Amino acid sequence: MSSEGNLHHELHQRRGSSENAELSEDIKNRDEDSLRSEHDHPQKRSSSHHSPTSLLTSTSTKLFACFLGIFVAYLLFGIVQESIVKGNYGTEKKDKFTFIISLVFFQCAFNAAVSKIILIVNKSHRDTTPSKLYAASSFSYLFAMLASNYALEFVSYPAQVLGKSVKPVPVMLFSVIVARKRYPLSKYLFVLLIVVGVVLFMYKEPKEVINQVSDSFLGIGEFLLIVSLAFDGLTGGIQDKIRDAHKVQAYHMMYAMNIWSCLWAMFGIVLSGEIYGLISFIQLYPHVIYKILLLGITGAIGQNFIFLTIEWFGPLTCSIFTTTRKFFTILCSVFLFGNPLNTRQWIGTILVFAGLTLEQKFGKKKH
Repeated sequence: MSSEGNLHHELHQRRGSSENAELSEDIKNRDEDSLRSEHDHPQKRSSSHHSPTSLLTSTSTKLFACFLGIFVAYLLFGIVQESIVKGNYGTEKKDKFTFIISLVFFQCAFNAAVSKIILIVNKSHRDTTPSKLYAASSFSYLFAMLASNYALEFVSYPAQVLGKSVKPVPVMLFSVIVARKRYPLSKYLFVLLIVVGVVLFMYKEPKEVINQVSDSFLGIGEFLLIVSLAFDGLTGGIQDKIRDAHKVQAYHMMYAMNIWSCLWAMFGIVLSGEIYGLISFIQLYPHVIYKILLLGITGAIGQNFIFLTIEWFGPLTCSIFTTTRKFFTILCSVFLFGNPLNTRQWIGTILVFAGLTLEQKFGKKKH
């Protein structure tokens, strides 16, 4: 917006200069009022010099608002999500919230509602993208969310957050294999750094697996995270095709993806019979409703700020914001919910976020 405004201002000045050059000698004979009005033009132009400052202030405010929106919303989202899924309920603290499809349904419903309101307020034009594309993309989008939430039954919340942070890995693999894209060597090195960090974090010492079902590196939780990442990569590939073919607006995409995910989730809730268990659970522990509402609200707000950040400042800035908040989400989980990390896991965490930061900064150019 600011560059377009400056260009318009510059064209206006040039147009004024050419007109002044073409004025005849009659200007000298104009009365004093006319001359004064001519001399007033520089003042008008100089007053417009304040606009870059106001634009800069506006841009800085937007940048800070986007960072704060993403950081606070998703930090609260992570805390509430962990308290719901990993929390213990009842007097004996033995009951668990296991209604993952319903939880994801509520998240998607809130996202769809917020995006629909924004579309109505902005009076956006009708989306002409074929429904079958959204149906396919939302199916993989839903499964990615389900797999990552189910993984929390088997891995700690920091492990889940860190595992989901390596999304650039499957996205790059799908781009190379499916779309035949090529990347610079630096990108592969940064991705390798991320993978090494994850391996260090997830590696189980012999003493750590004595009481576990599997003594392998790849347990059920880790497998579900890999499945989630694979579906993330597939979702990204389909969404790229939708954007390229139909030039769809961000909020149209947000609404369609989430409303279709709601339909798929409802289908799963009915088939699994999860709805009956959820109703019984809410009757026993009604306070969980407030947590679900807060989860939906914070998730929708966070997703909205992500779209705004991408629109105003680009995907790189958004990636930096989301990576930063994920690191602090891990810190909150460690200190608030008692999920301590050993030295090896801290090193792995630092390697992952270092790799993500380097990849975002230097690994974006495609060959």
